[in-house]
Amino acid sequence: MRHLIRRILFYLVAVWASVTLNFFIPRLAPGDPVQTLMGQLERRGGRVTPEMVTALQAMFGLNTKDPLWLQYLKYLNQLLHGELGVSLTYFPGTVGQVIGKDIIWTLGLGGVAVIISAVLGCVVGIIMAWRRGSAFDAVLSPMMNFLSAIPYFWMALLILYIFGFTLNWFPINGGYDILNVDPDWTAEFATDVLYHGILPALTIVIASIGGWMLVMRNSMITTLNEDYVLMARAKGLTSRRIMFAYAARNAILPNITNFALSLGFIVGGQLLTEMVFSYPGIGFSLLKAVQGQDYALMQGIFLLIALAVLGANFLADLLYAVLDPRVRLEKGE
Repeated sequence: MRHLIRRILFYLVAVWASVTLNFFIPRLAPGDPVQTLMGQLERRGGRVTPEMVTALQAMFGLNTKDPLWLQYLKYLNQLLHGELGVSLTYFPGTVGQVIGKDIIWTLGLGGVAVIISAVLGCVVGIIMAWRRGSAFDAVLSPMMNFLSAIPYFWMALLILYIFGFTLNWFPINGGYDILNVDPDWTAEFATDVLYHGILPALTIVIASIGGWMLVMRNSMITTLNEDYVLMARAKGLTSRRIMFAYAARNAILPNITNFALSLGFIVGGQLLTEMVFSYPGIGFSLLKAVQGQDYALMQGIFLLIALAVLGANFLADLLYAVLDPRVRLEKGE
């Protein structure tokens, strides 16, 4: 219980620090969201009046004369009530509406990709460790190291060029065909979403599967030298049972905590992939927010990423304490 209380207090402080930085950093950035919006309106032939500027400044909270500490308290009060402000890019939509719409795409793409890469990586890593020194292990180990070193956006550009531009097998942008398919709960829409999500998901799987394989392989090699595995072999148990029921069952512990962390990094970890493929998720909205100086939307997305990462770390701490009694003993429980 003491360990749990300490971890909760630590993460509460971390959340407060994230919220505080999220308040001050946009206010230190140059630029004026209202002037950006007025410039876009003028370029489209609209007429800008001083009354319009004053009204928009009030809407975005830029005309306040309150001191910074009072603005900070008001910001905390707005967060507690779920108010993140109005988005400039998607005006007059709110930041909460934009994030609520985009997070579904991000979680769908990232969740499926993480599950596929974790399952495949762990299974292949188990086989590599069991057959270490074989041609299978000798070829895959350096290959996985190479793939793990390639950044996400380079992998995305390469896959986009080969399968999108050159072979023309898959669409190169978007989440579905907005011209010919209606976004509704139909088989046609679901099939089109899956078709558009293949290349972004493939990018995430290829770029991350190497890490799962190598961690599982190294953990399995260490576990195979434990006394209980040697005892199982001496008892004459089958290789399949020893590999999965004895060795893999204990060696998978690090990857279980890694999986919890990966769930948190879904929101922030695939930003560049979404930007490359123009996929309608949090990453693509962040790109549009940066291009349009939409500080309210950037602020909301950064806060969401920080909370997701902290929540994933907290979940990983809890899982590790539950699955490994040594952690609780080290903490004096």
